[in-house]
Amino acid sequence: MQKRYSLQKRLVIYISLFSVVLGCVLIFAAYRIALEEINEVLDKQMQSLAERISENHPQPLQSQIDLAKQYSEEDLFVDIWSYTDTATSLHLQDVLVAPVRKAGFYKHQTPYGTWLTYIIPGKQLQIQVSQQQNVRQELALELAANMFLPYVLFLPFAVFGLGWMIRKNFQPLNDFKTELASRKAQDLKPIAMKDYPLELEPTIQEMNYLFGRISLAQQEQRQFVADSAHELRTPLTALNLQLQILLQQFPQSESIHNLSQGILRMQHLVNQLLSLAKQDVTEGLSEPVQLLSLNQMTVTCIEELIQLALQKDIDLGVEQQQELLIQGQASALHSIIYNLIDNAIKYSPKDGVINVSIFQQGRQAVLQIEDSGAGIDPAQFNQIRQRFYRIHNHAEIGSGLGLSIVDKATERLGGTLEFSRSTNLSGLCVQVKLPLIEA
Repeated sequence: MQKRYSLQKRLVIYISLFSVVLGCVLIFAAYRIALEEINEVLDKQMQSLAERISENHPQPLQSQIDLAKQYSEEDLFVDIWSYTDTATSLHLQDVLVAPVRKAGFYKHQTPYGTWLTYIIPGKQLQIQVSQQQNVRQELALELAANMFLPYVLFLPFAVFGLGWMIRKNFQPLNDFKTELASRKAQDLKPIAMKDYPLELEPTIQEMNYLFGRISLAQQEQRQFVADSAHELRTPLTALNLQLQILLQQFPQSESIHNLSQGILRMQHLVNQLLSLAKQDVTEGLSEPVQLLSLNQMTVTCIEELIQLALQKDIDLGVEQQQELLIQGQASALHSIIYNLIDNAIKYSPKDGVINVSIFQQGRQAVLQIEDSGAGIDPAQFNQIRQRFYRIHNHAEIGSGLGLSIVDKATERLGGTLEFSRSTNLSGLCVQVKLPLIEA
């Protein structure tokens, strides 16, 4: 697996290394510049001193030099010696320079280093002003180091500030990531480019094009499902009517009964597909949000489904009821309650019991529906939220879409859907928790 890296860290490291290299270049340049300036100043000083001595009738003079000693840039040594003075020849190997014909600067080596000497030759005498060359180099290095020292001291603060600036300038990328992460799967509206730098504009533009293509594909898919389900309703209804006539004529025919069950299942699937298509379409639209009575909507759904419960002699009733208000879309709340009660009726046995409870829990309104059916294995609680997933040991007519519709509608209302085993009826217990509006 290829190791990933952070662009921010790379920028900080590379720029820090560049700053160090730049500092080394600066100290070298400062050293060279300082050395040139020092040479110019001290050369002028040595030349001026030698010229003043030559103008004032100089007498032989021998400086007291300790060649093993390290002198400073302020130390200049003056030697005036006669060409006829053979004693001075003993010192030529140290600091004195052999007679020259032209005035100027001369370098010569000694056992203790290089010396720089300005010489003015005369008829009888030779005037020399000498200085150790390494004192100039050390002075230039000291000046360069003094110039570089603030740079070294402030470098950690500069790197820290640099890291802060890089993170600050990379903040739009984090904001961009946060915006994408906070979006719901159905939120495909274009990203506003005015909130981001120009460098992100091509990426955002391409993502907006992608969102547009996905939105169009989803719309076509939803429209196809809605059109297909709508077109199937009429022939299925007509076919079911014909089967009912056949059942009246041949009530003992098992094949016709099986065919009737299949048609009922197809009708149920088509109705669920229409409900799902409607939910997908309205999810992207601005359906009005209003105050809804959880109790009133529950009673309405019970009235719509009471005949189904009576056909199986199921005791369907409201066990606990509080007057609670929520905020949301009426179609979403109706879809939740209707599908949950419909599922409870479908999977409850004959002469079963279904209890519906409405109560407050903290700042949430809770709709609880319990049944006396076989229940569901807790390991399947997450799977039953998926579309077209059905429990294999349930032979009742179903499409596997009901709980998926409930899950999406609950999410639209900002609530949560929870499954557990009913402690009172031993079947499935479903709780829908929705944000409560205080009356």
